[in-house]
Amino acid sequence: MRDVAALAQVSLKTVSRVVNGESGVRPELVARVTRAADQLDYRPNLTASNLRRSDQRTSTIGLLVDDVANPFFADIHRGVEEVARERGVAVMAASLDRRDDLEAGVVRTFASRRVDGLLLVPTSSDQTYLSTEIRSGWPVVCVDRLPMGVRVDAVLSDNREASRRAVTHLIEAGHRRIGILCDETTLMTARDRLDGYREAMAAAGLPVDPSWIRMDVRSLDESAQVARELLALDDRPTAIFAAQNYVTMGACRALHHLGLQHVVALVGFDDFAMADVLEPGVTVVAQDSREMGRIAAQRLFARMDGANDEITTQVVPSTLVSRGSGEIPLA
Repeated sequence: MRDVAALAQVSLKTVSRVVNGESGVRPELVARVTRAADQLDYRPNLTASNLRRSDQRTSTIGLLVDDVANPFFADIHRGVEEVARERGVAVMAASLDRRDDLEAGVVRTFASRRVDGLLLVPTSSDQTYLSTEIRSGWPVVCVDRLPMGVRVDAVLSDNREASRRAVTHLIEAGHRRIGILCDETTLMTARDRLDGYREAMAAAGLPVDPSWIRMDVRSLDESAQVARELLALDDRPTAIFAAQNYVTMGACRALHHLGLQHVVALVGFDDFAMADVLEPGVTVVAQDSREMGRIAAQRLFARMDGANDEITTQVVPSTLVSRGSGEIPLA
């Protein structure tokens, strides 16, 4: 900053005011400082600047998700970034890989780096470790899943209702034997989607064979293998509800490898790239994950700005997108 001040022939205080965007500096001085900073390739030291700020803000927020590579969480990240960018705030993101032993430690790391607020997709079954940070006024908003042990704002999808709608769609196509491939039962979203499946079947007066329910399917490859096992049953399901995006991809792979893609109906939960160009196109429950990210970020910034209204849980509705696989009638 001293070099910039010397080149621009202004005081160090003037450079500081220009760099920090303060008002009251004459336009010609702003131009001189800007030209000098560009000429010297000067970049502000944000860490030092933040230490001098009275509000101790760092202009960063944290985002913790299962896996930043998963398209669902990537879209949440995108929605968060769109809101944060308007505020001049950077988003620091990390993957928890669904490891209970990672969550609290990574949260503490983000807190120690003094991010101004946290957006969290809970992985563990207990978030009481957040109690101290929350009492200190650190804003936290949960996304996709409710926290356990603490009360904070949350933004969710309509998992149970959307799953009930998806299974009802298969029932309306004439199917009575409907299997489900579901994510890990430790996750609230997986349990809610299983509940939606059971409710749809019960509402139609249909029995559910326990062998049709396959839980704790953790990957695309595992889903493909489990789907093959399901379809090898003597009284195999005539339709499958795959209750997560990677699980749906694995089910698609199994159906195509077995040559059953035009015989066994399929509805997936979560859209995925190229689902519309497969033959048949894959019918899905499409979550508006980007909107979930935007709403969660807006709520976090409201808390950061001092909002002290009641804790809220907002539910973002999903849409059933018919493309062909979910409309295959009972043979």
